[in-house]
Amino acid sequence: MNRIIALNPLFCGMDGQTAEKALDLLSASKSEYPRNAILVSAGGRMSRFGLVLSGTVQVSFTDIDGNDVLMASVTAGETFGESLCWLKIDEIPVTVKAFTDVSVLWLYPEKMQSDASPVARELQNRFASMLAQKTLAMNDRVQILSKPTIRQKLITFLSQCAARSGKKTFSVPFDRETLALYLGVNRSALSRELSAMQNDGIIEFYKNTFKILK
Repeated sequence: MNRIIALNPLFCGMDGQTAEKALDLLSASKSEYPRNAILVSAGGRMSRFGLVLSGTVQVSFTDIDGNDVLMASVTAGETFGESLCWLKIDEIPVTVKAFTDVSVLWLYPEKMQSDASPVARELQNRFASMLAQKTLAMNDRVQILSKPTIRQKLITFLSQCAARSGKKTFSVPFDRETLALYLGVNRSALSRELSAMQNDGIIEFYKNTFKILK
């Protein structure tokens, strides 16, 4: 089994034979997309969810004022679209776009939902756990968006990244434009605040690599 697939919570720890049965239950199929390709368009129905094998995809929606809001940046080993797929929403509110060239393993839960085999039950339990973890991750996003200033948003975001990596030096899966969208701030104002934080000795950064100094 592909190493990236084996690390995902849906399949982690499964032996080869069990993993193959699980992938069959999910009718797994692999697709490749170039940078900027639209994988999923808002307004349609999502019958499958994706596991990123390589590259990065971004999940976004358009708010009432017509502004794009970045919801998530999904990298290798992570999944997207699980809840929308599971709930069978007729008109999904998000668009999924390839931020880089990407390889995606598409997974269809319908057969898993109706199967009563031990492997299916294990997958169902893992899927429920994964959805719960996603809910907790959304709480991190709420904490960021609730902060009143760009500096507070950045400190919260960078602190979360450091906690996940276990290090004070780490990389983030955003360029400046997409980081601004993720934080819900103006790009120019974001760049000014990053420079100010560096001048104040709070952080150091080069492109998308950051170091928290205090």
